[in-house]
Amino acid sequence: MITVALDTMGSDGGAKPLVEGAAWLSREDGDLSVILVGEEPVLSEHLAELRYDPARLSVVHAEGAVSMEDKPGDALDARPDCSVLTAARLVAEGEADALVSAGNTGAVILAASRTFERLPGIRRGALAAVYPTEQRHGPRQDPFALMLDVGATTHCSAQDLVGFAVMGSAYSRIISDIERPRVALLSNGTEPTKGTPIIVEAHRMLTNHRAVNFVGNVEGLDIPRGTVDVVICDGFLGNVVLKMLEGVSEVVADLARDAYARKFLWKMGLTMLSQGLRQIRTMTDWKQYGGAPVLGFDHVVIKAHGRSNARAVRNALKVAAKAVERGLAQEIASGLTG
Repeated sequence: MITVALDTMGSDGGAKPLVEGAAWLSREDGDLSVILVGEEPVLSEHLAELRYDPARLSVVHAEGAVSMEDKPGDALDARPDCSVLTAARLVAEGEADALVSAGNTGAVILAASRTFERLPGIRRGALAAVYPTEQRHGPRQDPFALMLDVGATTHCSAQDLVGFAVMGSAYSRIISDIERPRVALLSNGTEPTKGTPIIVEAHRMLTNHRAVNFVGNVEGLDIPRGTVDVVICDGFLGNVVLKMLEGVSEVVADLARDAYARKFLWKMGLTMLSQGLRQIRTMTDWKQYGGAPVLGFDHVVIKAHGRSNARAVRNALKVAAKAVERGLAQEIASGLTG
């Protein structure tokens, strides 16, 4: 049985939706158990209102949490027994196989960095995220691709970008079942000589890389089109791109609502397009994707969205278990050393 340590504190919605997601999962068939890590009285109060399988759900008490407003380093120093560090220690000590948290992203990454070992050849970890695309990907025809880094490492060397490519390829292969994911560097042109000196050097290093199906550079316009399965960039650029994509989807939704309210003809047109709009909302719904993997460590770490509801938490736990079951860390290590 795979066991996931779930940090239940520090999210925007409090512990309740995380407990609900874990309880929901415990009632399903499968070989997955969850350790709820947080303030025991609070967790027990929530559990008392839910149906769950006690054989697959347990509680470990932790003192305090890192809030979204806290500075991660200072907060972890001041609260060595907080929920995210306690959950990470359970994984490091073999009591659990993976860590899932919907708390402060910086604290999750730093807790993993302080508690776990980096994989050989990895200097910096990476936070990956899925984003909706026009083209479909893999045997399930997924309407999304993977981008990394999106915020863990703002300044990258060429070797870091190569490591991100290996990690992103392994994650896409294991989670999305894409046999040979197409991997590309994000640059300002498709030619091998385009981009910063770091991107140009990374391009040279990735050419003919044994563990990566590298297809060259892509430009910004290729991101929503989905011409590749995995896009590689530094964390500063990736975070800007991801926030822009989120902002565009919100603006489009707002414009559609405004048009629906103001213009009769537009209202008729939007009504006819309602099925397509529902599909767009589904594609951009982060709740169904579970969470973003923090890659580069010898244990699986999944960062769920801070506003995760029970469904999103359930999916994040399932993604973490799938990554453990299919040997994500070992797959990445093999690609780095082979």
